[in-house]
Amino acid sequence: MLSVLSRVIEARDPYTKGHSSRVTELAEAIARRLGWGDEQLASLRLGGPLHDIGKLAVSNEVLRKPGRLDEKEMDEIRQHPSLGAKMLMRLSSFREALPYVLYHHERWDGTGYPSGIAGKTIPVEARVLAIADAFDAMTSDRPYRRALTREEALAEVARGAGTQFDPEIVRVFLEVFGQGARFRAAAAS
Repeated sequence: MLSVLSRVIEARDPYTKGHSSRVTELAEAIARRLGWGDEQLASLRLGGPLHDIGKLAVSNEVLRKPGRLDEKEMDEIRQHPSLGAKMLMRLSSFREALPYVLYHHERWDGTGYPSGIAGKTIPVEARVLAIADAFDAMTSDRPYRRALTREEALAEVARGAGTQFDPEIVRVFLEVFGQGARFRAAAAS
């Protein structure tokens, strides 16, 4: 059922084909480096593929728009975490996915959505997934921009440490990709 839901989500937006599985794989690599146990990893394997389930309630016009979204359209997109959480609340077997679904667009500095929570008040599950989600989005072509190279995206993630992302999880993410020394040097300057 999980893989069917994931495929349904991705079928609505051709630019996100494979996104959920790539995000889950990236997040799992981070989580393993953080020392997560089997239960936490199982929860991640449930929440990762479902993190964008709320996009099922976003209009096709907005999801498939071939250019930048205006403010009204962005407001509609910003509803997908809350909408997804409402969908999952009805299904007890998917409740473990809620932190991934509801909080993956929160930012370390508190300027994210839907709740505007900051720092360690953001569940660690969402802090891990947010980095994997952003990295995959940056390295994928979108209707409004070409994909960044892997190196460009890694640099963007590093720049987001302490503002968009949990700096400790960024450090671990960059270590997973063999970029830890460069991140430490950039952070020191």
